[in-house]
Amino acid sequence: MQDDFFGGEPPAPPPAGAPPPRARTGVQPAAHDETLHTLATALPPRLRLGTSSWSYPGWAGLVWERGYPEATLSRQGLTAYARHPLLRSVCVDRSFYRPLTEAQFARYAQQVPDDFRFVVKAPALVCDAQVRGEDGQGRQPNPLFLDPTVAVNEFVLPALAGLGHKTGALVFQLSPLPFAQLHRLPLLLERLRALLKALPDVRSATPDGVIAVEVRDREWLAPTAAPALAAVLRDAGATYCLGLHAKMPRMADQLPLLRALWPGPMVCRWNLNPLHGAYGYEDAQREYSPYDRIHDVDADTRELIVRTVRGITGAGQNAYVTISNKAEGCAPLSAVALAELFARA
Repeated sequence: MQDDFFGGEPPAPPPAGAPPPRARTGVQPAAHDETLHTLATALPPRLRLGTSSWSYPGWAGLVWERGYPEATLSRQGLTAYARHPLLRSVCVDRSFYRPLTEAQFARYAQQVPDDFRFVVKAPALVCDAQVRGEDGQGRQPNPLFLDPTVAVNEFVLPALAGLGHKTGALVFQLSPLPFAQLHRLPLLLERLRALLKALPDVRSATPDGVIAVEVRDREWLAPTAAPALAAVLRDAGATYCLGLHAKMPRMADQLPLLRALWPGPMVCRWNLNPLHGAYGYEDAQREYSPYDRIHDVDADTRELIVRTVRGITGAGQNAYVTISNKAEGCAPLSAVALAELFARA
C-alpha cells in the first residue's frame, strides 16, 4: 500500500455496495484566498459593498467556482455570491422592470447572512414618467408616475415584509424625463414630496433601512433646483443616491447635495464609466462582456468613493456602494480595487 505522506492512516475503502459520494449541487462559491479575507478586514464595518445584480457567468473563478449558466445563477447564485468576503450587499435591479412580491423578497433574504443588506430599485411603474416600448422609447405618459399608493403597495411594503432587517436602501431611480417635464421641476418636486411623505418610516422599521432618490437628468442638480431637492429629501427623511452615470455630473459635482443632507447615510450606485458617454450603456455592455476583467480603470472615482466612505462611516453613518460591470468591466474586481485602497490607509 502507498505510504501516507501526511502521517495518518490511509482512509478505509467504502463498504461493498455503498452508493458513490453525492456530487455537490447548486452554485458553489469560488475558492477565496486569504488575501481577500484580509482585505475584508480593511473595509469600514458600516460599509456595505456590493454589485449590481449577480447573474454573470463571466465571474467564474472570482465569485463562482465555475461558469454556471446565467439562468442558474439568477435562481441559485445569491447564496454563493454572499460568501464572497467583500460583498455584503447587492442591488436588486430586476425590481425596476416588474414589482416583486413579498415572497420573492423573502426568498432573497433567506439566501444571505444576517449582516447582509439589500439595495433595491423601485419599479419603473412609479419611477418613469413614460410608458416605454420594448425598444426603450417612451410611448405615452405614465399615469402612475410618482403615485404614492403604488409606491407603498407595490414596492415599500412588500420589500419591508420580505427582507425584514436585511433591508438596506430602497432606491427610487427617476428615469430621464421628457423635455416638457424638465421645465416643470418645481411641480415634480412637490409630487415627489407627497410620495416620500406617504411612505412607511423605513428608518424606524429596520436597523439600516433608508429611502434614497436617484435622478438621471442633470437639471435636478442645477443651482436653482438642487436646494429644493435637498429640502424635499430632508423633509421626508430620505437621502440622495449618488448615481455615477455618464448622463449625470461626476461624483464630485453631486457631493454638495449629499452634504446638504448631513448627517445621514451614503447610497452610491457606480453605474457607467464616463468614457462611454451619456448614451453608451450598450457600448459598455458590448465591450466589457463577459465581465471577467477590468477594461477601463476609473481611478478618480475609486479614490473619491473611498475618501467619501471614510468620512461618512467615520462619523458613524452607514454607506452602501454597489458597482455595475459597466463601471470598469468587472464589478467584483472593482470591489477588490476599492478594498485595496482602504487597506493602504
